[in-house]
Amino acid sequence: MRLTEQAVEQARAIGATEEIEAMRLAEQKLARANKNMAEEDYKRARVLAEQAELDARLAEAQVLTGKSEEQLAELKARITRLRKQLGDMQ
Repeated sequence: MRLTEQAVEQARAIGATEEIEAMRLAEQKLARANKNMAEEDYKRARVLAEQAELDARLAEAQVLTGKSEEQLAELKARITRLRKQLGDMQ
């Protein structure tokens, strides 16, 4: 459970919110896993916790991918501007 909670917190820390379906699923599954732990249904809790961890890692990857794509687009725009400036100088 601790690893799952850490994965969810890490995803939140980099910007994953419930707007990302994988993050919403991670939080829902973690809540159900905690409920199952309280009910001493440890097998079900473990399965849900593992699923929640994977969902949180997916959400984290989606956020990081989005940020990388934004950075790439910005770099491409800068290169285009520089090429235009260099072309105007000639």
